Amino acid sequence: MISEQTDAIVLRVFPWSETSCIATLFTRDFGKISVLAKGARRPKSPFEAALDLLSVCRIVFIPKAGDVLDLLTEAKLTRRFRAGARDLLRLYAGYYVCELLDRVTLRDDRHTEVFALAEQTLDALARTDLEIRAIVLRWELQLMRMLGHLPSWNQCSQCGEPIPDAATSVFGAEAGGVLCERCQAGQRLMVQITSRERTLLREFSTPQWQDIELSDYISTGRKTIRSVVQKYLTVLLDRKLNLHSYLEELGR
Repeated sequence: MISEQTDAIVLRVFPWSETSCIATLFTRDFGKISVLAKGARRPKSPFEAALDLLSVCRIVFIPKAGDVLDLLTEAKLTRRFRAGARDLLRLYAGYYVCELLDRVTLRDDRHTEVFALAEQTLDALARTDLEIRAIVLRWELQLMRMLGHLPSWNQCSQCGEPIPDAATSVFGAEAGGVLCERCQAGQRLMVQITSRERTLLREFSTPQWQDIELSDYISTGRKTIRSVVQKYLTVLLDRKLNLHSYLEELGR
């Protein structure tokens, strides 16, 4: 049997037997995988603390064909997520990284850039000098961009007409972007956004995501921006994410 090595972020872990567990991991080279970790629940586990939620680890696993779980043979802890020890909101934001990543990705769908974004997001959440609202917004919009789900900020998402940088514009969550006045009729889940708010959403959607400033954030418009992103994700995933209720502070 051929084994594979890669880096992984632990998204979910749940018991499978008295001594073993099943884990969902997002890996650098293989995308999202589900693995069986035999003996992981023993007092002296061969995986030690590597399978803690949000941990980054180096793993060795044996891929299995079809819907059979891959077999995890080694896992060495690289970094543990420590932001939650200082700030409960940052802990919830870390859980949100896992939840959103798990919901929008498919098994074995490889996204090296997404792994780099997720890893850097978890690192950024542990830094108190960086603005948590900016970190979360970058995570959401960049993940959507990388997976091809980024909303339209410049043209009407229905007819393609350019939307001028006016004082206000209208975002349609079901439409997948901003709307011209003609295409607003009959639309639901619309949010009115200011020129500054739309500019910020565009800036956080740029492909140069590593250059986005995370040490500052606007003092107004937070509630509107959270409403835009959360409504859009709810429509896209056809469900409300669990952590949205715990992140209401981000809109204040």
